[in-house]
Amino acid sequence: MHTTRYAPNGMVSSVDHLASSAGVTALERGGSAADAAIAANAVLAVTAPHMCGLGGDLFALIHDGSGSVGPGQAGAVNALSVNPGQTGAVDPGKAGALDPGKAGAVSALNASGRAGSGADPDRLRAEGHRRMPHQHDIRSVPVPGCVDGWLALHARHGRLPLADLLEPAIRLARDGFPASPLMLAGARVASQSPGSGDFATVRRAGDRVSRPGVARTLEAIAASGREGFYGGEFGAGLLEVGGGEYAESDLSSPLADWVEPLKMRAFGHDVWSVPPNSQGYLLLMSLGIVEGLSLPVSPGHAAWAHLLAEAARIAGHDRLDVLHESAKDLLTSGEIARRRSLIDPAAPLSVRAPSADGDTTYLCAVDGDGMGVSLIQSNAAGFGSLLFEPRTGINLHNRGIGFSLTPGHPAEYAPGRRPPHTLAPALITRPDGSLRSVVGTMGGDAQPQILLQVITRLLRYGETPGQAVSAPRWRLSPGDTGFDTWAAPADPVIDLEEGATWADGLSALGHEVSARPYGSLFGHAHVIDVRPDGMLAGAADPRSLIGAALGR
Repeated sequence: MHTTRYAPNGMVSSVDHLASSAGVTALERGGSAADAAIAANAVLAVTAPHMCGLGGDLFALIHDGSGSVGPGQAGAVNALSVNPGQTGAVDPGKAGALDPGKAGAVSALNASGRAGSGADPDRLRAEGHRRMPHQHDIRSVPVPGCVDGWLALHARHGRLPLADLLEPAIRLARDGFPASPLMLAGARVASQSPGSGDFATVRRAGDRVSRPGVARTLEAIAASGREGFYGGEFGAGLLEVGGGEYAESDLSSPLADWVEPLKMRAFGHDVWSVPPNSQGYLLLMSLGIVEGLSLPVSPGHAAWAHLLAEAARIAGHDRLDVLHESAKDLLTSGEIARRRSLIDPAAPLSVRAPSADGDTTYLCAVDGDGMGVSLIQSNAAGFGSLLFEPRTGINLHNRGIGFSLTPGHPAEYAPGRRPPHTLAPALITRPDGSLRSVVGTMGGDAQPQILLQVITRLLRYGETPGQAVSAPRWRLSPGDTGFDTWAAPADPVIDLEEGATWADGLSALGHEVSARPYGSLFGHAHVIDVRPDGMLAGAADPRSLIGAALGR
């Protein structure tokens, strides 16, 4: 069952209704979509440590405005959850509508961290490592970039004081919040690590969790900006736990950069993503390949799943060789055409295509002035490295697993480098430059595969956000490798989510398929769509269980 929510003056969609509510509150107070995204992400940094947090990285795409609402026409907040079985809409006559005909500019923010000055690949190789350590090793923890990302986004696009945006998150961290169903398994594992006392008593969904160290840290950021984080209690603890991995200069150097976004024309729209070190190019290449294929009349046909999966595989099979922070010219028309020509409508290719699980959170916001923000933030694997900064209890990501240990590789682990990243937010504009959609998902290496399906449903088949987000998905199976950017089976199984109709047809074409339950294995995608009449239609993924698309 699917649900699409409507609103005329602004909307926030995220994995947690508490976060979406904080974002809508920012909009009510006159904040921008950027303010709403920061407020929502700050709450998630408290309530979703199994997906994201202050110890992780951040990417964002921003459309600076595609219209405006009439003065004095604000509508009431409608707390509309995307959970199946509920419906609701905002009366468009009670509020001003966006003017989707006004164009805007798209920008991209890369707030991913860099390896510390003590990074030493030779030492890891001498210890017998062929790949970066997965968890419990500080060397897979680049300096976290999330807070610098918030500050950069706020400096350019914020309207409200940062302290106001962080207040809901501070209150939840100090006073407590109910543990989500998806936190439980990770919290049990994480609670065995030093510094993880916040999760020691989590036994069931709804148990109260408080995070006093995170509350103090957010208060310090509100009062002192980046110095309150990188130069404060957290920074001192990170240097301590790093044991020489980081120098003070690593923390004093800002980690957020405004970069040129990537763009691909597909299905009559421009689809945008962030450039390397992100794998966003894989989504755009896959879309470029798919648009030149003869798709069936319905995504329920097995040929649809076959062609999209093959496009994803041929786009991503060489990712481990070509993805690094300085990669260029990955989306040439000639290369897209060459890869498209290799796809056989009647049989699968035999190519290597990396795919692995991961934990991340995606959120999006659109405000009454037409600004749209597509923001993704992550720890990488669940609670990340399963290392905690000892003073604040903030769990540290393990995005360094994206580095290579092959000598001379352009993504080799080295001081000051950014690792290849799975994070790949998306934003869609119409040919005149006006905002059409903000969309993204968690899902590790499968993010481009999930977005390929959601975006194709939206643009090619005209589905509503609720239909596109809740529909069953396929993914290229990661096999038994766990979350590992650089390793995958040569001929991956195609996992099919419960409810999919493609199994017999894919098997007949020669694919090996595996049935998997409907749920988080296939990501948490969220969408806000700006309709031609200016209304906002949004959906949060029901796989997240407590997600919500809330409209103003």
